Amino acid sequence: MTAQLLLAQTKVSGVVVDKTNQPIPFATIVFKKTNIGVVANEDGRFYIESPQKQTILVVSSAGFSEREIFLEDAISYNFKVKLNEAESLNEVVVFTGKTSKKNNPALDILRKIWERKRKNGLYQFDQYQMEKYEKVEFDMNTIDSAFMKNKVFKGMEFVFQHVDTSKVTGKTYLPIFINESLSDVYGDNRQKKVKEKLKANKTSGFEGNQQILSFLKDLYSDYSIYNNHLTFFDKSFTSPLSRTGIDVYNYVLRDSAYIDNKKCYNILFYPRRKNELTFKGDFWVNDTTFAIKKINMAVTKSANINWIKDIYIEQEFEVMNDSVFLLTRDYMMSDFALNKKENSKGIYGKRTTLYRNHEFNKVKPLAFYKEEVNFIDNEVYQKSDEYWHENRFEKLNKDEAGVYKMLDTLQTVKKFKQMYNLVSILGSGYVEFKNFDYGPIFSSLGFNEVEGVRLRVGGRTYFGPNDPWRIQAFTAYGTDDHKFKYGLSGKWMVDKKNRIIISGGNRRDIEQIGASLTTTNDVMGRSFASSALFTTGSNGKLTNINLSNIAVEIEPVKNLIFQLGISHRTLVSASPTFSLDYYTNASRTTIQSEVKQSEANIQIEYMPNRKTIGFGVERDVVDNPYSRFFINYSHGFKGVLNSDFKYEKLQLFYKQPIIIGPLGRTNITMELGKTFGTIPLGLMSVIPGNQTYFTIENTFSNLNFYEFISDQYATLKWDHNFNGRIFARIPFMRKLNWREIIGIRGVYGSISNANRAINASGLAYNAPENGYWEYSAGIGNIFKVFRIDFSWRGNYLNTPDATKFAIKGAFGFHF
Repeated sequence: MTAQLLLAQTKVSGVVVDKTNQPIPFATIVFKKTNIGVVANEDGRFYIESPQKQTILVVSSAGFSEREIFLEDAISYNFKVKLNEAESLNEVVVFTGKTSKKNNPALDILRKIWERKRKNGLYQFDQYQMEKYEKVEFDMNTIDSAFMKNKVFKGMEFVFQHVDTSKVTGKTYLPIFINESLSDVYGDNRQKKVKEKLKANKTSGFEGNQQILSFLKDLYSDYSIYNNHLTFFDKSFTSPLSRTGIDVYNYVLRDSAYIDNKKCYNILFYPRRKNELTFKGDFWVNDTTFAIKKINMAVTKSANINWIKDIYIEQEFEVMNDSVFLLTRDYMMSDFALNKKENSKGIYGKRTTLYRNHEFNKVKPLAFYKEEVNFIDNEVYQKSDEYWHENRFEKLNKDEAGVYKMLDTLQTVKKFKQMYNLVSILGSGYVEFKNFDYGPIFSSLGFNEVEGVRLRVGGRTYFGPNDPWRIQAFTAYGTDDHKFKYGLSGKWMVDKKNRIIISGGNRRDIEQIGASLTTTNDVMGRSFASSALFTTGSNGKLTNINLSNIAVEIEPVKNLIFQLGISHRTLVSASPTFSLDYYTNASRTTIQSEVKQSEANIQIEYMPNRKTIGFGVERDVVDNPYSRFFINYSHGFKGVLNSDFKYEKLQLFYKQPIIIGPLGRTNITMELGKTFGTIPLGLMSVIPGNQTYFTIENTFSNLNFYEFISDQYATLKWDHNFNGRIFARIPFMRKLNWREIIGIRGVYGSISNANRAINASGLAYNAPENGYWEYSAGIGNIFKVFRIDFSWRGNYLNTPDATKFAIKGAFGFHF
């Protein structure tokens, strides 16, 4: 530890207070006669360090006299700086409270940054290319002696030999994971294309684990500080350089100085209001090009974001060709913690990105930028230590280098393996055995009126995330119907490059078949409505289904999937109180209870900007907002395998998420469908109701199962999450960090006379011919994990057993 402390000659942490010992938020702390400075947080706390020895600390804030403090020791923690109120206006260093939007020189500079931002950096060139080195590290923080002696770490005490101190917070931390990558980056501003070619990747203790690597990539997405809004952890933060920044930030012109022989202005910024997704910090900007030379910013602790206590960003730009400012270093640190208390323990996530060897205006053909559909170069993950030693942009420090050996050793410790497996089970829902996963464990127990308590066991083959084939199976048993159900499916990727996949399977089960409008023939798919533990009203309208299918799919372009499939299903009511009966003759004298149907279908699915994890036959999808377009054409055959009906069905689904900067996220969903031909109840399009106590996407919260039926339909749904922007303006609600959600959804549908005529089920066919709609308002982020929605029926209020008002809940972990 002594050698490590000597690397930074001066370290100071503490709090700035007034004469009544109340904290002074956003005070400015600098080492005298240097460009090294920080801004205290809203609680007045700060940490500052310098690689050289410093003797004088200058502290200033709005309405207070500036104070210079002589530093007797190189290391000073828990320092208390008391400021006195200014005796005259001349002593006021910066504006107090909300700064003026008029006659503020900082805003004049900010406007010039806006004017020039498309003429600075990489934007100046039609094409660019450069080398990139990225290092991602995770550390346990706030390590103290009591923490080290915890019984959890018995047998793993050797890891604490690598404890270090953060240059940002001054807190101790223990590195537990590190990943390095080298790549070449190419960009074409005219075509708006970017491509990154990975050359090498090295991960401590988890070599080749694509889930971890892809998760990290999504966790720390790329951004530009010149953008109006910056997206981190699924939240849209207003950039301090945004054109709307004047409305959410205070700006102060604090200083000017020469940096690398270029005159620069120093501007301080901090939020106008609490709880909004904003930063506090400062930046240096050139006086002629108005390009950013350096910026430091941290998310305010009051920002409405979960599980993250701090986000700190530092970027440095170098001057090339006398006037071109290019990003050369990007550092981001996040402090993941269960709460935002000062002494709470958590995990640091740190990303350092370096760029070098820029080249410009070298044209590449458009085909060069085409994204690979499914390609992995295993040699990238097998580079030697000598290769890394020669090609790293900067050397690892002693503790970073030691992490590789430490984590390799840690994975041989039985207790660590147990902890790792527990986290894996909770994350994936599967219990791992050798080449086999048991689960999903969350589907082990269910309930409905037909089966009673439903017990389920199942599993899948698993040799790794990049498996070219996979088999899944389950069996279930109902304590009331005393019947076993089962499902078996298999998938085989016969061509990795274009993801040509052959699949097939069979399932015999009980299902709520009216739980979704846009459905697929996925053998293993099952609606939550079929076995929810708690429901409102009757959920006995269930169907015995025997479904077999085979399909082949191909992904010729990234996220564009074509599938051709053939299926056969047998449907029969599973309950004596529910019928699928239909007339088989024109005189309506003969009734059939069972539906047998063979069907061929072709579907197209396009999901631009979707991110996936892994390269195997099954991939996980990263939960980021992306559009989805789905179209399906089905043809029903009569007479094939005793099939009963001939028809054609066309279905379309479209979902568009929109992030509206600080106003939150909107989701717009549209579904259209029409069946050409005569079909019974079992093949009709049922408008999906929701009789559970939980929110189910793409259902209508105030509808019962089978309340509306159609053979042609159109739905439109809109919901918007303000992410707490409204509640942040209400003083007594700010600290709750609740998030407000509103929505409206409607459906129009009709039924042909021919389909009405063959109905012998006893169920009254009602279609929303006048257009049904409902609206909702909800509160999210209650205790960080719970959401409650209130919904009201807009019309059809006199329908028997109509649910005019409903309350639904949902659990989830969201930033």
